[in-house]
Amino acid sequence: MRPVAKFPAAWYDPEMMTREKPFCCSSPAVDFSRRSIIQAGAIGLLGLGMNHLTGLRALGASASKPAPARAKSVIYIFLSGGLAQHESFDLKPDAPIEVRGEFKAIRTKTAGVQICEHLPELAKRSEKWALVRSLTHPHNDHSAAHHVMLTGRSDLPLGFEPNKPKETDWPSIAAVANAIIAPRNNLPPAVVLPEKLVHQTGRVIPGQFGGQMGRHRDPWFLEMSPYHPIHYGAYPEYLFHHETGRVTDGDLVYQAPHLSLPEGLDLPRLLNRAALRDSLESQARFYGGAIDDQAFDKYRQAAISLLVNGKVHDAFDLGKTDSKWLDRYGRNSFGWSLLMARQLVEVGIGLIQVNLGNNETWDTHQSAFPNLKNHLLPPMDRAVSALIDDLDSRGLLDETMIVMGSEFGRTPKISTLPGASLPGRDHWGASQTVFLAGGGVRGGTVIGATDRNGAYPVESPQKPENLAATIYEALGLPRTIEWLDPLGRPHAVYDGDPIKGLM
Repeated sequence: MRPVAKFPAAWYDPEMMTREKPFCCSSPAVDFSRRSIIQAGAIGLLGLGMNHLTGLRALGASASKPAPARAKSVIYIFLSGGLAQHESFDLKPDAPIEVRGEFKAIRTKTAGVQICEHLPELAKRSEKWALVRSLTHPHNDHSAAHHVMLTGRSDLPLGFEPNKPKETDWPSIAAVANAIIAPRNNLPPAVVLPEKLVHQTGRVIPGQFGGQMGRHRDPWFLEMSPYHPIHYGAYPEYLFHHETGRVTDGDLVYQAPHLSLPEGLDLPRLLNRAALRDSLESQARFYGGAIDDQAFDKYRQAAISLLVNGKVHDAFDLGKTDSKWLDRYGRNSFGWSLLMARQLVEVGIGLIQVNLGNNETWDTHQSAFPNLKNHLLPPMDRAVSALIDDLDSRGLLDETMIVMGSEFGRTPKISTLPGASLPGRDHWGASQTVFLAGGGVRGGTVIGATDRNGAYPVESPQKPENLAATIYEALGLPRTIEWLDPLGRPHAVYDGDPIKGLM
């Protein structure tokens, strides 16, 4: 069955009828009463939708101006399962063998900075990226750690359940961006691809959604990668199983969303129908009392833009991409996903979260060294290096921040699971390395350090809150900005300071 783009429905909450927009600045602002907005109902006769109320409110507001954006877009690469810091960006060559493992450290282009021998392409480009080797949080459970790193909150919400998302979860970074970043070209501000994060049991990982902001603030999930309960990695080239290694499956196909108009409906008819709905729905919302349901307008306009914008169609059509770049990124799900992320940056998406590997692909409890060497590090090294080169060649690297991390790192000491043939490392929230590039990041920079075994930060410890703040600041969100939950209670977007020394 051919996958299609999954566009979240516009959720109408009666409790929101008389409340303000879902985010605000803490500076004083002019309040618009329900009566005054109803009296302004003539805007519906002018062909304006409810989304224009944001602009009208802004004209009368004295809220602080947003900080200048360091980047127009952020690409958040998430390696679900837990990237081993000892086997990637924080090797410990002088540690005992049970800690340092099998891989050797190699020099990068930056004096004094070494990374894993199986990341040779990234090593050649170290002047364009930075490392934060001291990110830490207290969670070793996959679901809790996913929630922490996807939301930028170290504390778990009251009533958190690892087996399912709940409306009481903290909103994801992507959801906050989706609600707050101004859309460009009527496109969704935040997109997640190529799939939701799903465990092999079929449960959906919490922390990916709008949570307390409401389901209508979910980011846009573009489903292009088929879920399979026992396969991992960058298929078809690098498909593997943690215990058995390399596997093949001809049924797994990477399929871009099918964006087309229904049969018999051409563009003018689509726009005419949309305009008619705008008028009727606008009036109904005004006189029915739903004065601030902006999400409905936003998602409808974004859906139309996705359907009729030629550049957007091309962004989803890898068949129109120069074969040279397909080869550079790699003809596999890792390469295709990051190539599509670059194309979505070009058409105006603010935040693109790219999940490189579902089903906790990077969870290297067993056969860690052959699986990382043969199936995981090569396609990641190739695709991320190509992304940096591609953005740089198009003049987009300075205005696009790349962030890559996992839910946690791995234990300092190597261990072997009962029944496993080869060793690996267990979960370890106390330390992981986060990779950043572009968007004003100072290349060749290393922030923080861990002890001789890579267990705990000993210099400049950073929390998920600091990483989230770095992303928000890059996108130009003011420090005073808040989001409102369905009960109208304000919550700070920033729960920490951006990472110092990166920019």
